[in-house]
Amino acid sequence: MKRVLVLLAVVTIAAGTLPVFADAAAVYKGKCAMCHGPDGGGQTPTGKTMKVRDLRSPEVQKMSDADLTKVISDGKGKMPAYKAKLSAAEITDLVKFVRSLKK
Repeated sequence: MKRVLVLLAVVTIAAGTLPVFADAAAVYKGKCAMCHGPDGGGQTPTGKTMKVRDLRSPEVQKMSDADLTKVISDGKGKMPAYKAKLSAAEITDLVKFVRSLKK
């Protein structure tokens, strides 16, 4: 019985996160991938020209969720601000998506 409950909990949690990543992946593809690339590595022509950070790098991954949210919301350097283009929920989901890109 314990195994069934644990398995049910794992499946429920996993199923609950799938739509977040599907939505965040779509937002990432539409707003971020042009510069950061589909894998977050920044190896696109635009990314190389602008010298964007590798989102998979330890440098980016060690940033707090609040710091990542601020960068996405307010922009930084050559990165534009997205607070007027994305909802707070979309930005939160993007932070989670960036975490999933970790090397």
